[in-house]
Amino acid sequence: MRIALPSKGRLADDARELLELAGLEPEMRGERALQAALGDDFTALFVRAADIPEFVADGAADLGITGRDLVEEVGRPVDVLLDLGFGRCRLAVAAREDDRIQSIDDVPPGTRVATTFPRLTERFFARRGLPVTLVPISGAVEVAPHLGVADIVVDLVSTGSTLRMNGLREIATILHSTALLVGRTTLGRDDDDARRARELVAALESVIRARGKRYLMANVPRAALPAVKEILPGIDGPTVIDILNGGEHVAAHAVVDARDVYRTIARLKEIGATGILVTRIERLMP
Repeated sequence: MRIALPSKGRLADDARELLELAGLEPEMRGERALQAALGDDFTALFVRAADIPEFVADGAADLGITGRDLVEEVGRPVDVLLDLGFGRCRLAVAAREDDRIQSIDDVPPGTRVATTFPRLTERFFARRGLPVTLVPISGAVEVAPHLGVADIVVDLVSTGSTLRMNGLREIATILHSTALLVGRTTLGRDDDDARRARELVAALESVIRARGKRYLMANVPRAALPAVKEILPGIDGPTVIDILNGGEHVAAHAVVDARDVYRTIARLKEIGATGILVTRIERLMP
């Protein structure tokens, strides 16, 4: 099966890292190779992120990883198989900080809007019944209001620092975007391809589920097990195992949130836990 992947940028780096953690490391023939093997079942095609929805919709690729913003902008029919969680951003409307436009309600009819997302921009303003003049731009749009090319802009925003640096202020959000795994709509008609797609989704989900989690093990007093259950709720409660020659102690294992590890360790030590060990988790299946 062919998977279309972004050829460059942060989205490309994050997609490749996720695949490698899932056990699908690209076997590159060279730095500029346009394709690479991904295990035994998949071949990666490296293309522009903006072209991936087209590749998948047309059947040139069976699967693809790209941003929700690009899927929505292209508007071609693809099936969303999994939200991958990275590449988080938003498509926002912004005006000059010194402009009288303070909110979307202040935008007058006929306003010129510079954007690299004309389809989503037009749809957003049409739904509000507000006629605007689109100014499609292929490069950075932040300078458009300062050059007199447009009155406001619609652009992707992550932290908002680029807008502020260019004297712009957000006034509305069109959509929130993350990276998606998408598939061609005819995927389910082929049993083998559908099975391999499900296996890929399960592998990627296991990596995503493991992020921010830690596996914690500790020897705890048997008499303190009721307290241990409160401290280590885990996924379905802690796993408790007898220790050879452990006497009054048993081993308690559980998956915990990384942000709670320091607090959990402190509470375990309060009830007499020893031999506490914390490790990272690469993959976590439900």
